[in-house]
Amino acid sequence: MSQLYKEDSPFQVFISFKKYLDVLEHIRYNDRLEYRANYAESLIEKTKNFKELRDGFQDLSLLEKHEDLIRLLLADLFPTGLTKNEIKAASIPLANITFNYTERFKNILADAGTDFEIRFREVDEDEFYIFCCCLILQVHFSADLRATLPLYYDIPNKEGIIKHYKITVNSDFTDVYPDKDTKIPDQDTVTMLLENIDDIRLWKKYFPPQSWILSGFAIISLIDCTSEVALSDLKSTLIKVDLENPAPDENLKEIFKSYFDVPELNFGLMLFNQKDKKLETLPIYENVFTSHILDFWLNTFDEEVRKTAFENINYNSKPIVISDIDKLDEEVKKMPSFDILKNTEIRSFMVIPIMKDGELLAIMEFTSAIANSLNGLKLKKLESFSDMILFSLNRFSFERNNQIEAIIQREYTSIHDSVVWKFRNEAEKYFNAFLSKKIYTLKQISFKNLTPLFGFSDIRASSEKRFNLMKVDLNHQLECLHHILTSINSDSEKYLLALEIFENELNNEIKADTEQRFQRLLREEIHPYLQGKLETNATEEVKNKIKNYTSQITLQNQLFYNQRRSLDESITLVNRKLADVLDKSQVEAQEIFPHYYERFKSDGVEHNLYIGQNISPDADYSQKDVHQLRFWQLETICNMELEFQKFKQNLPVPLDIASLIFVYNEKLDIRFRMDEKRFDIDGAHNSYYEIIKKRIDKAHIKNSDERITCPGKIVIVYFGLENQKEYLQYINTLQKKGLLKNDVEFLKVEDLQGISGLLAIRVSLA
Repeated sequence: MSQLYKEDSPFQVFISFKKYLDVLEHIRYNDRLEYRANYAESLIEKTKNFKELRDGFQDLSLLEKHEDLIRLLLADLFPTGLTKNEIKAASIPLANITFNYTERFKNILADAGTDFEIRFREVDEDEFYIFCCCLILQVHFSADLRATLPLYYDIPNKEGIIKHYKITVNSDFTDVYPDKDTKIPDQDTVTMLLENIDDIRLWKKYFPPQSWILSGFAIISLIDCTSEVALSDLKSTLIKVDLENPAPDENLKEIFKSYFDVPELNFGLMLFNQKDKKLETLPIYENVFTSHILDFWLNTFDEEVRKTAFENINYNSKPIVISDIDKLDEEVKKMPSFDILKNTEIRSFMVIPIMKDGELLAIMEFTSAIANSLNGLKLKKLESFSDMILFSLNRFSFERNNQIEAIIQREYTSIHDSVVWKFRNEAEKYFNAFLSKKIYTLKQISFKNLTPLFGFSDIRASSEKRFNLMKVDLNHQLECLHHILTSINSDSEKYLLALEIFENELNNEIKADTEQRFQRLLREEIHPYLQGKLETNATEEVKNKIKNYTSQITLQNQLFYNQRRSLDESITLVNRKLADVLDKSQVEAQEIFPHYYERFKSDGVEHNLYIGQNISPDADYSQKDVHQLRFWQLETICNMELEFQKFKQNLPVPLDIASLIFVYNEKLDIRFRMDEKRFDIDGAHNSYYEIIKKRIDKAHIKNSDERITCPGKIVIVYFGLENQKEYLQYINTLQKKGLLKNDVEFLKVEDLQGISGLLAIRVSLA
């Protein structure tokens, strides 16, 4: 037996014609017109041997078995004279089961194709269940609820355009009553349910699935409301663009097809940039829009022609509508622009400027491969949502500007999330004063009494590597030039002599300006000389050597840069990996206590943290938070080192890093410097901290030539034994985790200029 109704419903459904047969019984005995009484009697007699039609049934195959009898029985409800005009059928109430169609309904379903299955537009299941319960209240309890749930069929026509039909239901011939074991809720319960209209579990408790009987049939009528539904969908689509999560509606083109009733339709839209006087695409709609005419406009005409055209639009913004391009003047058909129409199979089009306050905001185009499909009547339909297009484009521009400002804030300034509240407070005071037409001077943004944390993972000997690779690049370049110049054997002797001088200087007594002088020699003499050889009757061998040589030089400085480029790529990869690990770990650190965080990338990554009550006045702050963040910092540095070890062998140039943490107990103040758009240490009394940071980078162990930092080891620099005890506890914890080895070294740091008494702990990574 076919499934008549989904299980998750308060109804058991039975198809029954009892209520309609009762109407016929009344006509049979009470109608004064004899022919009507006889007609009713004949129908009753024809059905008396089929008790299931009165008693009800759930076997859907009986609908097909009694198809002719049911059509005869319902003939009064489906007049023959209206069958080609009305879209009408009998139906099982609130189900996708229909029968006894009018001719027009049959034709609509035939055009949809044999694979099409008629179904309600998607309805939320919980909402539908509660709606069914409300119908029970409305019918059985005579409650004046006016419960409505708009129902639609979306049916494609033979051209593939989706047509939208609103369903109206006549349920005069249906009945609703409880099953024999169903407990009927009292009035207080009904009131309580209506107060909790969205609580599906509560409704199912008092109206369990299949606890009520729905018996009978309904008459449904369909009203074509394609334009209204498509217009509503268009407005919803235009409103809901979210630039933070761009996801264009892929159905936009189909919506336009339904709205204009044009099967082969393309739509394009471009924004007009007032500043640069040019059209711009909307990136999120690149795969949806097809701007044939606008693309041609952009790519064919020169800038002056386009600007003149845009200026003319401001004076005459009348849309262009061409119903059939074949009917254009012969002179127009000879223009280059006509070819784009033929090549893209455009037969009909509309181009509509969108204006705001007399200025061009955007240009829309509609194109179709069907002649006469676009015309003045279609253009008139645009008026229904022109205001919505303006609203959507204005909102898009506003949101885009906000997003651009957010990117600038995120990528190009140093205002961290933890301190942005103070900037906002100051900005609000300034803005409120502006609204009140008062003068307000922005105050300096500063935070006082903060504990600093500093650390770095430095790429070891990067300057030395860069110097050595520079020599490799330049020696290779000298070698290539030597091969070329000796192949020429005519007037190249003076250049060969100059190259020998530079080669000797490069490999023996290199000077500060050696590279610059070599670069000048290349730019002013040798390279023009080689270019001249390319343009004369030099041999093919020489020309090929020169071309191979020029393919290896950089245009900026005329030098070979291959080895140094590999070093730059390696440093970039290391910095990116270390910064990613640090930034990801920072999310967890902010949960310990909100603090100001910044990092810098050069030949390695260094970071600063500033912690204190002043950063987050509403949070509970104690020295315990400092200890937790110090442990976080040490563990993070270890993880950065371990991540580096995993990918170092894949670097174009082998590199090593050495990591250091500096522990400082004194409180500091920081201030936002408006000229540099970043925070910095505030006050001369705090400069001692900055001096130490700059000098410990290359510091040595006291009475030794060995640097305190060492690849594969973590160094912690501090002043007092109290810090030593604290960090030994952290090291012990990380040793138990398997991150550090048991080879702790206690070191004294050499006296630096103005700095003495520094101590250090050094320990190897596991």
